[in-house]
Amino acid sequence: MKIILFIIFISSQYVFAQIPTDFNKQRYDIDKKLMLTLTTWSSANIIASSIGWASAGNGEAKYFHQMNVMWSAINIGLALPGYFKARNSNAQISLGNTLRKQSETEQAFLFNTGLDIAYLTAGFLLKSEGKHNIPKQAQFNGFGNGLLLQGGFLFLFDLSAYIIHRHHATLLNPTLDRLTMSSSGIGLNWRIGK
Repeated sequence: MKIILFIIFISSQYVFAQIPTDFNKQRYDIDKKLMLTLTTWSSANIIASSIGWASAGNGEAKYFHQMNVMWSAINIGLALPGYFKARNSNAQISLGNTLRKQSETEQAFLFNTGLDIAYLTAGFLLKSEGKHNIPKQAQFNGFGNGLLLQGGFLFLFDLSAYIIHRHHATLLNPTLDRLTMSSSGIGLNWRIGK
């Protein structure tokens, strides 16, 4: 009987440890795909806007392409380390650390979504200022349009990333639903089965 209980205990430990590991591997795969998407978008912007900047005169298009090149360089500077961090992260962490990292990931993308709204607002403000500052109208409009393009993309990107990660978090619900406090309040009970 002790052997059977020991086997059940060891099996449950393996299953309980495997759930966060599988979940984390999937989370890191999601992050890698997201960072590759951001890198691809930014690389395409750098190439296209570098050509546009070089061929534009001194008008609005010049400033639009300048903003895109600068913004995209920053995005690549954030996306590549994010990709390598996801690629090199250890998926074998505890359930508690898994929950903490999942929450941090969701909060980061939600916070960034708020920042993206600020970027869009800044774009509209620059365009509005261009109406009143005729000598710098081309610069304000170009920079404003660049912020609107980049902020709009980042808003969709960050909001989508938040939704994807939030949906992924629901995979942990069946595991968490099986955990309850013990009757003494000192430990946890994990129900096997339904």
